[in-house]
Amino acid sequence: MPTKNDSNEIRISRIFNAPVKAVWDAWTDSEQVAVWWGPRGFTITTHSKDLKPGGYWKYTMHGPDGVEYANTTHYLEVEECKTLVYDHGSTEDQPPLFRVTVGFTEYKGKTKMEMSMTLPTPEAAEKTREIIKKAGGNSTWDRLAEYLDKETSGKEVFVINRSFNAPLNLMFEMWTNPKQLSQWLAPKGFEMQFVRCDIKPGGSSFYYMTDAGNLKMYGRAEYLEIEKPSYVVYTQQFCDEKETVSRHPMCPTWPQTMLTTVTLTEEGPEQTRVTVTWEPYKGTTPEELETFIKAKAGMSVGWTGSFDKLDEHISTAVMSKS
Repeated sequence: MPTKNDSNEIRISRIFNAPVKAVWDAWTDSEQVAVWWGPRGFTITTHSKDLKPGGYWKYTMHGPDGVEYANTTHYLEVEECKTLVYDHGSTEDQPPLFRVTVGFTEYKGKTKMEMSMTLPTPEAAEKTREIIKKAGGNSTWDRLAEYLDKETSGKEVFVINRSFNAPLNLMFEMWTNPKQLSQWLAPKGFEMQFVRCDIKPGGSSFYYMTDAGNLKMYGRAEYLEIEKPSYVVYTQQFCDEKETVSRHPMCPTWPQTMLTTVTLTEEGPEQTRVTVTWEPYKGTTPEELETFIKAKAGMSVGWTGSFDKLDEHISTAVMSKS
């Protein structure tokens, strides 16, 4: 069961599929940071930026609801391609809200970003965690992953991460055992049933999702790669009740085939990070790609709903075993 965090630090660790220099530039270049900084739906305007110890970055975040948030970053340490340390949220009238330390290191040809936010008290840290969750703040790092992927490979992808209070092997079961998977994968308000399911490399599944009988959507998946306990790759297509490939029933320009890559990373004995990368697969038309790009906010809502259900299902599974 989740326990209350009594630390005054919030820690974030991510691995990005890009070299350290590319990740550093994405963080520090004003034009690049404007593409991805902030939760989904937010944009920013930089007023000034002096990237050096003692320098300031002053910018405004524009929320999707029209609300604007003035921000000030005061840089304390700047070690190129290695470390950023800065205070966030200070004004002439108030001290900083928290101190941020970000480290960038090479990891198997990729970049590991380790970030900590230090607040005055554990209570302040817990309140900030709640604010970040409510605002979808963790999607900032998903947007960075998407931006880097596009810059390095030219591909448009959707990325979403979530940490769960579950050991790695249990989380792998949640993705590969059809009895477990059907309990949570469908979006909120929908139920999922497998007609048949063979989750293994080269295997496939045929399923449907229904919202209490008003809508019934069929789909099929083909499993390309599975590596226990950390990796699942599969394609998805909408189809009819005879398993003939068809179009999204509510969005005919949605890509016909989607590729899903699920990466499971152990963050502790009882904690696992799930990273889902979603992208159009083979033969995508320009119209389908544009639909995919414009739908990222909706994808975030849909996957968040499924992850909420997974959280609840895991809690029930853990309690039943205790």
